[in-house]
Amino acid sequence: MASMAAFFVKTPNPSLSFPKTQKTHLGITLKHPCSVHSATTRRRIRISCGLIDPDGGKLVDLIVEKSQRDAKRTEALSLPRIKLSRIDLQWVHVLSEGWASPLKGFMRESEFLQTLHFNSLRLDDGSVVNMSVPIVLAVDDSQKARIGASTAVALVDSSNNPVAVLSNIEIYKHNKEERIARTWGTTAPGLPYVEEAITKAGNWLIGGDLEVIEPVKYHDGLDRFRLSPAALREEFTKRNADAVFAFQLRNPVHNGHALLMTDTRRRLLDIGYKNPILLLHPLGGYTKADDVPLSWRMKQHEKVLEDGVLDPETTVVSIFPSPMHYAGPTEVQWHAKARINAGANFYIVGRDPAGMSHPVEKRDLYDADHGKKVLSMAPGLERLNILPFKVAAYDKTQNKMAFFDPSRPQDFLFISGTKMRTLAKNKENPPDGFMCPGGWKVLVEYYESLAPIENGKVPEAVPA
Repeated sequence: MASMAAFFVKTPNPSLSFPKTQKTHLGITLKHPCSVHSATTRRRIRISCGLIDPDGGKLVDLIVEKSQRDAKRTEALSLPRIKLSRIDLQWVHVLSEGWASPLKGFMRESEFLQTLHFNSLRLDDGSVVNMSVPIVLAVDDSQKARIGASTAVALVDSSNNPVAVLSNIEIYKHNKEERIARTWGTTAPGLPYVEEAITKAGNWLIGGDLEVIEPVKYHDGLDRFRLSPAALREEFTKRNADAVFAFQLRNPVHNGHALLMTDTRRRLLDIGYKNPILLLHPLGGYTKADDVPLSWRMKQHEKVLEDGVLDPETTVVSIFPSPMHYAGPTEVQWHAKARINAGANFYIVGRDPAGMSHPVEKRDLYDADHGKKVLSMAPGLERLNILPFKVAAYDKTQNKMAFFDPSRPQDFLFISGTKMRTLAKNKENPPDGFMCPGGWKVLVEYYESLAPIENGKVPEAVPA
């Protein structure tokens, strides 16, 4: 991973954006704070733009100042304690750095209800920001009793070390069925996040103002890639980015993904931007067991950059700390909203974003096209430019990934994620041009690392 670290030194770490609608000849709809000046030809368009403002106008930072950390740690030791699960700690990380701006802590009941029923929060000035997934902390009956009349609690890690203080608290009922039904659109058994984080959680939720004692670190060799929204904005500014386009992923990057990203940059250059920067932003929180773990995905992304599939000079690779819900059109709004806070003004959305197979029936849980449609209509996302995927597939006539041409469907091969994983598990090579050789080698090595169990089957990975 040392070489990827070098890319960051070479190429700093930030983000950009803009809003009013302006239609371009390439079919991209621009939303204003940018000015677009047309010249004599339609291709010569000059665009000037600054970084998009975070939701609420100011990026939230909930990390305690260094000079006050000892005092805050001492205060935490005097308070009732709530032990954080791994996923709870990931949400503390998300909140602390402002990914959920303007949220300043775990949701109180009014925020929870707005999120469930409206996928948005109304601010004091009457404006609306998007918020589609509840960011909440559950407690059980015994924890609630221990809190008693206290107005603040300490949040501690698995070793009972103080992580944060939650003050001005509010405890309210955790209606799990309503939360699950409204977030996922179903209460069918087998939803990964539900089974991991909700089913066995407490029957109460506790909200309040969050003060995080020090930046959250995982000590897994990847912390240097976990750039906060503020750090990303600084990076994009250093690179003189006049547009930032974000690509959310939780899978290895194949050449079809790369085609979408490089084509997006070409389109932005064509409409007049001078230095659009790609935010390649793999999800780094909880994922289901059959997803490739984060550490292996980062190794694979490194090879993609080393092999020149993506240009390190115009690409920032960073880890998005959010857990994964697999909640389709509801969750993709959260993924897009968080990237606004990091400074992105363009968001690439593909087929069935944040979707999964139905946990019981043999079908997709969500309509594959609903994610991109919802993003174009979602309250609070009006400032974000949504770039729908073109469909990429393997073109057998060119031996490479290309945009699907419906006039010659027989020439294209669609290689699903399931098919890709099966090939890698069996140490079989995909068609030449599907993925860079270095990246494919990493994927094969990952599946080799999973020692076969007695019946000869390769076990699923442990969730990230």
